[in-house]
Amino acid sequence: MKTINRVLFGMLAVAAAFSAQRCKPSGPEQALTGDAASKVYVAPGKYDEFYNVVSGGFNGQIGIYGLPSGRLFKIIPVFSTFPENGYGYSEESKPMLNTSHGFVPWDDLHHIALSTTQGEHDGRWAFANGNNTPRVARIDLRTFKTAEILELPNSGGNHSSPFITENTEYVVAGTRFSVPMGDNTDVPISSYKKNFRGTVSFIKVDTSGRMNIAFQLVTPGVNFDLARAGKGPSHGWFFFSCYNTEQAYTLLEVNASQKDKDFIMAVNWKKAEEYLKAGKGKTVKAEYAHNTLDESTHTATSEILREVLQLDPLELKDIIYFIPCPKSPHGCDVDPTGEYIIGSGKLAALIPVFSFAKVQEAIAKQDFEGDFAGIPVIKYESALYGEVQKPGLGPLHTEFDGKGNAYTSMFVSSEIVKWNIKDLAVIDRVPTYYSIGHLSVPGGPTRKPHGKYVVAYNKITKDRYLPTGPELTQSAQLYDISGEKMKLILDFPTTGEPHYAEAIPAGLITPRSVKIFKLEENKHPYAALGEAKTKVERKGNEVHVYMTAIRSHLTPDNIEGIKQGDDVYFHVTNLEQDWDVPHGFAVKGALNAEILIMPGETQTLKWKADKVGIFPYYCTDFCSALHQEMQGYARVSAPGNNVPLKYSTGKIEDQTSGAAQ
Repeated sequence: MKTINRVLFGMLAVAAAFSAQRCKPSGPEQALTGDAASKVYVAPGKYDEFYNVVSGGFNGQIGIYGLPSGRLFKIIPVFSTFPENGYGYSEESKPMLNTSHGFVPWDDLHHIALSTTQGEHDGRWAFANGNNTPRVARIDLRTFKTAEILELPNSGGNHSSPFITENTEYVVAGTRFSVPMGDNTDVPISSYKKNFRGTVSFIKVDTSGRMNIAFQLVTPGVNFDLARAGKGPSHGWFFFSCYNTEQAYTLLEVNASQKDKDFIMAVNWKKAEEYLKAGKGKTVKAEYAHNTLDESTHTATSEILREVLQLDPLELKDIIYFIPCPKSPHGCDVDPTGEYIIGSGKLAALIPVFSFAKVQEAIAKQDFEGDFAGIPVIKYESALYGEVQKPGLGPLHTEFDGKGNAYTSMFVSSEIVKWNIKDLAVIDRVPTYYSIGHLSVPGGPTRKPHGKYVVAYNKITKDRYLPTGPELTQSAQLYDISGEKMKLILDFPTTGEPHYAEAIPAGLITPRSVKIFKLEENKHPYAALGEAKTKVERKGNEVHVYMTAIRSHLTPDNIEGIKQGDDVYFHVTNLEQDWDVPHGFAVKGALNAEILIMPGETQTLKWKADKVGIFPYYCTDFCSALHQEMQGYARVSAPGNNVPLKYSTGKIEDQTSGAAQ
């Protein structure tokens, strides 16, 4: 009996100790308790402080999240078809996904840039890159719609993009993969050093947001990773991280990591503008698509362009300079003052900080250690402000809090490290869960960061969430950086594979947010601006239905006289003029998706009437108590049948006259 009691006592003691441990959690388990919970809690009916605009990676989309809550508000399709709202399925949106290769309904969206004025976020536009089929997109932050997509010629891959100058004069894109260019592109891969080149595209943005390629710089054959524009004293310059200076073309994990240093490429774009103005640019043949959305017609158009201007820095010597940087740099970031350029050699155990003033002095003195492929290489020590020693393993990206501190993500050691820019001393470090890639401070890349939070975008989420088969959800983590020490306060899942994000104060966007499209401004050629304007017309084997949608019926809701084999275009105009009352539309057997029509907008669904019969169509988006009754019928008859084309809503016919004609 005593033995049993001792065993029971021992088991109880172990259980008590285990329970005590659980009552005193450490690390991430403390995140949503007490003060942390209050910092991320946004009460019902209250708004988040920031919009967080997050790249979707391989889904080709953008996610809009609230900070600090981590709530997902919207998915914006950019380079992908999206059944939820018909983007890429409606006739109006299909041209947005046109390229020189044809219709490409997918891309790998890695990076976001929010428009700035005088180096500060202004709430006008978001820009995004398409990495696989090189493209740059512009999203209108009034409507949260993709407004423009510009394909990039002479680019092997658009990872180093889109990065913007202080006043959004340019969106800049460097190619990830160097490739042969010009008339002879069918060359041996082994001729990399001789024939492969890179490009940096400078895309001019006018006051309306419209983009065009102003010029391209032809560069040596290396890989560009990330970039940042100068600001303040360094305005007029751009800085790119580049790797594979070995110019390897196989097994890059070994062959592109041979040298101790690669480069930061410094570009004097103001000097490039001078050469352009002096007529030094060369016009070269190029084929690329430019797709734009017209807000008055709610319709996109696509144009194929045929040429682009290029500048060759081998001929125009003072545009590009290389600065040695520890091997395989990933990030390249400029602090809010514009004086310090931070490189992040992801295979290095230190972080170099370069001084813009010292770079200028070295250029003036021609303090070079030679050249690389004809481009001057500034001496490392001549450009260096100092090094952050032993910050962590695998430094990637750096953002700033506006208080003189920098925050760098460490991929290998899974942590964020906070350090002081002036004295280069590490101040704090916190673990991330796990393998952080990018990180984002609201306003972090601008002249005036908000310095309240940092968000980690992690590559691995093992054991953080409920399992969902072999693939787990993507992840972000929110840290409070308002004090001296960083504190993890929230985990939240994200869609796709988040890479980079930028966060902007809600007050810069919400007052400008579009609530409706005014019917009187709808210039769509097939708009029906009232039920009296609805009609159905035949044009050869095309049938055009000018339809309206309003709570809670479609006009017309009975259509007959469609022939098997006809292409039927349902042009649906949403007559609502009330915020957040979209209508959807779908028809049985359509080989695409629904369309979603915003208040005052017109959108078109194309349907191939390939079978004889009666086909229901209906509103797909809940709009009222009688949403389920918002439907209609289309009758398709055999080609030889003489059923007349007719349409109606609310017309009751004699039930006995319904025999087949």
